Amino acid sequence: MSESKGKSGISTSTSRKRLVRISEFSFQAYVLIAVCIGIMILTMLLVNVLVNGIGRVSPSLILNYPSSNVNEAGMRQAILGSLYTVGLAIVIALPLGIATGLYLHEYGSNNIINRAIQNALINLAGVPSVIFGLVALSFLSYTLALGRSLIVGSIALAFLVLPLIVVATIEGARLVPTTHRLAAYSLGARKYQVVFKIVLPRIIPTALTSSVLAVARAIGEAAPILIISGLIFIRRDPASILDEFTVMPLQIFNWISRPQREFIELSAAGIIVLLAILFALNITAIYLRNRLQKRFIE
Repeated sequence: MSESKGKSGISTSTSRKRLVRISEFSFQAYVLIAVCIGIMILTMLLVNVLVNGIGRVSPSLILNYPSSNVNEAGMRQAILGSLYTVGLAIVIALPLGIATGLYLHEYGSNNIINRAIQNALINLAGVPSVIFGLVALSFLSYTLALGRSLIVGSIALAFLVLPLIVVATIEGARLVPTTHRLAAYSLGARKYQVVFKIVLPRIIPTALTSSVLAVARAIGEAAPILIISGLIFIRRDPASILDEFTVMPLQIFNWISRPQREFIELSAAGIIVLLAILFALNITAIYLRNRLQKRFIE
């Protein structure tokens, strides 16, 4: 009797282990298949863009203004508009996001108000980008009479990527060892000295990493900029932050909406230029992050 119970217990344990192995293998296979499908679709899209647009990539595409003649059409004003808008948005969002994250983590007490602010920032990251464009158009363009200008688009993009930078700053501050803070306090440092001398230098690499993601999102946004600037035809460079502007996604959308095959190829070339600029900005940010990390480690 006892032998039969022992054998049944062993068989039950063996079947459970077999079920666990099958479940683990199934999950790994599912994840692998999902990754392969995603890579395949992305590769197909990139190959399609390269095949259609590589022949249209030329200096005239970067240096010329839009034209009805496909051989003379370019996106100079859209490239400058994207660089100015995204650059100004990062200049606004990065210090504001770092300051907000430091305050919430270092100075804000763990009460209902601060928890509500953090939850609001996290939820703000899920708000559709077109809402930021509508709010900016209503308040900045009409109420403050700034018009459909470059500064309005920059502020909309800044608040669009602000939650990402704030959350990254808070997580970076949590990774700073408590012993470093206590050591500074034991030497007589005040709170602001600990924040500026101990915490802030160690979260700058994390903040730059978040800026990479922020640039990647901001430079590809079309909805808020479409609400603010509209599909306008511009043949001049933006000379100030109060000038009208357009960005690369809107120029690409303008070309791809035309029926001529040549303009579809031109839009593919514009996507290649957009990706190249994005990669260049990301590589620059990653280089700066690595330099700062080595400096602080040393």
